[in-house]
Amino acid sequence: MSKARFYNPQFDLFLPTIVDLRFRDQKDTMERPFFSLSKSKRMKPIEYVNENDGIFVTVQPHQDYGMATIWDADILIWAASVLCDLKNRGTNDIPRELKFQPHDLLKAIARSTGGRDYAQLRDSLERLKTTVVTTNIRTNRSQKTTMFSWIDQWDDLIDASTRESRGLTLTVSDWFYRGVTEDGGVLSIDPAYFSITGGRERWLYRVARKHAGGNGADGFAISMPVLFEKSGAEGTYRRFKFEILRIIQRNDLPGFSLSVRSETEGEPLVHMLKREYAGEGEHQEWKPTPKLAPRTRQATQNEAPRTHNLPLLNPLIRTLSERTIAQIRSEFPGWDIYALQDAFNDWVDEDPDRTPKNYEAAFYGWVRQHHSRNRSQVS
Repeated sequence: MSKARFYNPQFDLFLPTIVDLRFRDQKDTMERPFFSLSKSKRMKPIEYVNENDGIFVTVQPHQDYGMATIWDADILIWAASVLCDLKNRGTNDIPRELKFQPHDLLKAIARSTGGRDYAQLRDSLERLKTTVVTTNIRTNRSQKTTMFSWIDQWDDLIDASTRESRGLTLTVSDWFYRGVTEDGGVLSIDPAYFSITGGRERWLYRVARKHAGGNGADGFAISMPVLFEKSGAEGTYRRFKFEILRIIQRNDLPGFSLSVRSETEGEPLVHMLKREYAGEGEHQEWKPTPKLAPRTRQATQNEAPRTHNLPLLNPLIRTLSERTIAQIRSEFPGWDIYALQDAFNDWVDEDPDRTPKNYEAAFYGWVRQHHSRNRSQVS
């Protein structure tokens, strides 16, 4: 029999219910490279500079926890949504400190609520607390730069007898708080965003929402090299381009359609458009789990094709059968199989030539080698 979830009145006061919460994202964080796009521990700093406007972003990871990821940013989206709800209700003195039940936050951002999920929530809070950002975005005239962590502090009230959490408290940074509470500082996002599994896909959605969301039938176009610079993604441009073309081919971002239009100096130009404006010939109609590449409009006799020819990519099915999971757990005990799968996927994505013909067999062999090299780390 499962235990009843503990409720502490001070941790539930004034916060909107999951059903009532309308999700908002802080605009300044939606385009520039503020987060790691991989679940693997990132130790390489992000160093972004826009030579045209002088905007820069530097992100330093913590030596123990690594860099805050785009999945960790779900907590910031939740926090921004709560702060906006309080503002819209006319709350005076909107607090930077938010008290909540971890179960409610996890449910709000479409996560499971098992023990592993609570542990991952705390890991996310650690990365948000220890990642250091330096930027000149939104600095006043007397400032040249500002330095902050995403959250200034977080606390977990643990019940002395059950050792279970009675509630969490987090305090968002002043930079983030001011960006959320100022007029025009946030944009609404589709709750389906939380179901996007890939880091690059999540980042692309946020870019599309910021730039194409309010641009009507014109949409938003950006060259692939500029997109690469703004992503802060690790790895080579070649790998990034391959991944983005594959995402465009699937064309399954909620609310936005992607295509490759003309070319700029030989490189693709990525076009983002709200689906309500997307024509059948240029942007594929969105489906939850599409398998086919988008169709392209046929050019007339006197018209040059506007759509880049995408490579014929076979989408890699990255699922594991119960039999394979049981076999790996039996032969290589002690490992978190899903964490290993994330690491394996990142390794595969580093080089298109690594795409396996048999995903499960390749993953099994990779785990066997990983276990052989690192078995001493298993407790």
